[in-house]
Amino acid sequence: MNNTHSYDVAIAGGGLAGLALSIQLAKAGYAVIVFEKERYPFHKVCGEYISLESWNFLEELGLPLSDWNLPIIRRLLVSAPGGESIEQELPLGGFGISRYKIDAALADIARTCGVTIAEGTKVTDMVFQRTAFQVHTDGGVFQARIACVSAGKRSNLDIKWRRPFTRKRSDKLNNYIAVKYHVDTDLPADSIALHNFKDGYCGISRIEDGRYCLCYMTTAANLRSSGNSIAEMEKNVLSRNPYLSVIFSSVTKLYQEPLTISQISFERRARVEDHIFFIGDGAGMIPPLSGNGMSMALHGSKMAFRCMDAFLKGQVARHEMEQEYEDQWSRQFGRRLWVGRQLQRWFGSERRTDILIHTLKPFPKLVSFLIRQTHGQPF
Repeated sequence: MNNTHSYDVAIAGGGLAGLALSIQLAKAGYAVIVFEKERYPFHKVCGEYISLESWNFLEELGLPLSDWNLPIIRRLLVSAPGGESIEQELPLGGFGISRYKIDAALADIARTCGVTIAEGTKVTDMVFQRTAFQVHTDGGVFQARIACVSAGKRSNLDIKWRRPFTRKRSDKLNNYIAVKYHVDTDLPADSIALHNFKDGYCGISRIEDGRYCLCYMTTAANLRSSGNSIAEMEKNVLSRNPYLSVIFSSVTKLYQEPLTISQISFERRARVEDHIFFIGDGAGMIPPLSGNGMSMALHGSKMAFRCMDAFLKGQVARHEMEQEYEDQWSRQFGRRLWVGRQLQRWFGSERRTDILIHTLKPFPKLVSFLIRQTHGQPF
């Protein structure tokens, strides 16, 4: 492939996983293009907490994390809808950083490494033809030996391709909405709080420049019952938790309007379909209450790179590359996702959440054990 529209790898979606993969590939000498429908920098709905297991990997990619004076988060506070709470030291800890900052910084590194980033460009289809892909976009048609999707919680491609998780009937795992603000407040800088309410939970933790990310997830039914008004839902549903009542009455919101997404699903997903690689949230979402989706996306990009590198060097066949990625991903993340889904179901009820928090409170070692089940080791 030696014309300007041909690449070794084409990636739909320029979030954490897509950008991290593109940097690794470009450093290895491959021609890579990333298609991103937005333009950097931009905000995304996200809890903006990253486990410290990703710190070394991000610095290896070129991010100067140690120079950014980011808040290091060492403690977790969890409250039940009725107000009972537990506080626990995090086994590994994490750090706070906005997607507005980290995504744009990774995009700059990718460009420096030689990645072509097509901003404001939407991928409409990826079609495999014998040995390569035709990648259709609203900016033209491109060719690539490998095609990869790292696009959102429920992208237009997921719908177009009728991926199985998009066709599931609405239930506790696949009909969520999420709302995010940046706020000013004086909460502890080294703590992430997770406050539960009826059919949902709200996380708040510090990010760069003294700001805080406040992000919550709940069912679409909660919004409908509040007349489709986010403000009414925050007043009548979320603020029944006394912690959230204080937070929403005291913080200064830094957005005129909240960022929102809908139709979030935690159903199982395949990592490879029709020879297309899925990474990040496209490969599988862990419930945000587990606090580790960003690290999973980054770690998954490292696995995908190793598999793609072996194929592009001619060391393995395409089907071997795809199977190896599926196997590695399942071994590393399968249990985390299972535990996350069980926690998601348990925290879906006010009464069950109250009982769980009350039961766990005398057993801090058990709380630490549950946290470790959804986190990994530095990679």
